[in-house]
Amino acid sequence: MITSLSNDKVKLTRTLARRRVRERERRFIMEGIRMLSEVVRAEVLPDFVLHTEAAARNLDAIPLLNSLAQRGVPCHLVSSEVMDTCADTVTPPGLLAVVPFPDVPPPSRTSWTLVVDNVRTPGNLGAILRTAAATGVEQVLLSPGTVDQYNPKVVRGGAGAHFRLPIFGLEWDDIRARLRRLDVWLAAIRGDLPYTTVNWARPLALIVGGEARGASSAAIELASGRVMLPMAREVESLNAAVATGVLLYEIYRQRRIEGLLK
Repeated sequence: MITSLSNDKVKLTRTLARRRVRERERRFIMEGIRMLSEVVRAEVLPDFVLHTEAAARNLDAIPLLNSLAQRGVPCHLVSSEVMDTCADTVTPPGLLAVVPFPDVPPPSRTSWTLVVDNVRTPGNLGAILRTAAATGVEQVLLSPGTVDQYNPKVVRGGAGAHFRLPIFGLEWDDIRARLRRLDVWLAAIRGDLPYTTVNWARPLALIVGGEARGASSAAIELASGRVMLPMAREVESLNAAVATGVLLYEIYRQRRIEGLLK
């Protein structure tokens, strides 16, 4: 059993709480049975797994640990104190994996791109990624003002979306290059058209901005049109993840009718 905080694997796991370390190591943390199930389903090999005695006795965790061990993944028993220092959650599930960044290639030709701009709240980005995976988005581009996609709260909110979606954090010049030949729509409180009147079956990109600061000037300049969600007069705005979900499902509905989804 690992009980020392000076253990090399423990020290690495703790430092992955910092974005710059994640980017340097190209690794991140996934916690809990549900998240490790996504790792196994995606056929990704973690660098190693840490677990407590309680997790090793959990009937749902046992087959996961056995599956990973059979594939050669080191699974280390640690003390509850060590797990508490390594985990990001308030009540650690007693099971976590250090996982390499997924290598999900971009589509060779894209007709449906989501751009997330200035979304700073990790829970919102996680929910957006999860919904994007469910609605056939072909790739997600994150602007420089958006929270890190491997933030632990984003990873938990994404519920495995990181293994299903090509997600790229890019500068605006690269975003512009990837959106060539696409209709670019910006979701805005004061848009030009209600979202249900737009033809979403065309090759398109949708830019959604954060609640606090809204879309950046670069996003506004790039968009060729603005789309809005009608709301009752007394409501000022919707949560960014909720608004994005409404838009994505309308786009999904139209594209499914047109037979554009795989």
